[in-house]
This record gives sequence, C-alpha cells and structure tokens, in this order.
Amino acid sequence: MLASYVAIEELGGPKIEFTPGRKDAPSEVSCPPNGRLPDASKGRSHIRDVFYRMGLNDREIVALVGGGHGIGKCHTDRSGYEGPWTNAPTTFTNLYFKELFGKNWTERKWTGPKQFEDNTKKLMMLPADLEIRDDPEFRKIALEYKDNQDLLFKDFASAFKKLTELGFRQY
Repeated sequence: MLASYVAIEELGGPKIEFTPGRKDAPSEVSCPPNGRLPDASKGRSHIRDVFYRMGLNDREIVALVGGGHGIGKCHTDRSGYEGPWTNAPTTFTNLYFKELFGKNWTERKWTGPKQFEDNTKKLMMLPADLEIRDDPEFRKIALEYKDNQDLLFKDFASAFKKLTELGFRQY
C-alpha cells in the first residue's frame, strides 16, 4: 500500500498520509475479500452496488474512478480492454474528467469487449466511464473535478485512504 501512496505522489498526485503496518489479525475475518472491483462493462447500479458495499458514497466513487483511470492504461491481456484514458498516463491530474467531457466518444469497432474511443482513436473510455459522465449524480461531481483539480486531489486522497484501509483496524 505504501508503494501505491508513493506512486500517486510521484505522479504529481496528492500526498496521502500513510498509516504503517498492523499487528497480525487474530483471524481471517479482519481481512476483506480480494477481487471486489466493479465490472467495467456494467452500469451505474452495479458500480454503486460494489462501492456502496464497501461503505463508499458517490463522491468517493467518482474520485476513485477518475483518479485511478487518469493514470495508466488498459492492457488486453489483463482486462480485455486496450488503451489509455488520457495522453498523460504517467501524471496524476484531473485530465480524465477533461477528456471524458471534452471529447466525443464512439463505440470502438474491434473484436474485444465494448469500449469507446475518441476521434483520434488513441484514447479510450470504458462503459463504466460513460456512466460517470451520464448518471446525473455522478456527473455533477465529475464536472466539479473537471474544473477543480485541487478538490479532486483532496477527495481522492481521502477516498483512497479509506479504500486501502477498508476493514482494517490497528491492534
């Protein structure tokens, strides 16, 4: 977890206060199950079901999706999807939100899962990304982040810390 916090900061993102270590848990019930990310091909109800189950709200969902998708790219051999969300995938910014609202996204014609591309065919969005744009509640928050990078950084830092410490308590 420390590596993820440091990487976000090194990519220009917010500094997230790290709480080091924990004593061994008395049983496995203290550890949440792995593999609980939303399916990128599903809609807003699914996105909310997954994140709400972890105690996260709409603002935290949008901050995590936008912050996470703003860096890196998808790789076909890992997710089935291909491509970056932004032209600056090694920089933590609010560019994801600027691209999401600033470009026209059309369905990509290919043999992979449904995804969307911009007119340059260099950037992509997943079906779940367009839910962030199109759902009325998600959209309001996403537009705030598009116009206010400092707010995104503040909210992402808080939501990411909450997510990474989810279900754990210091003993």
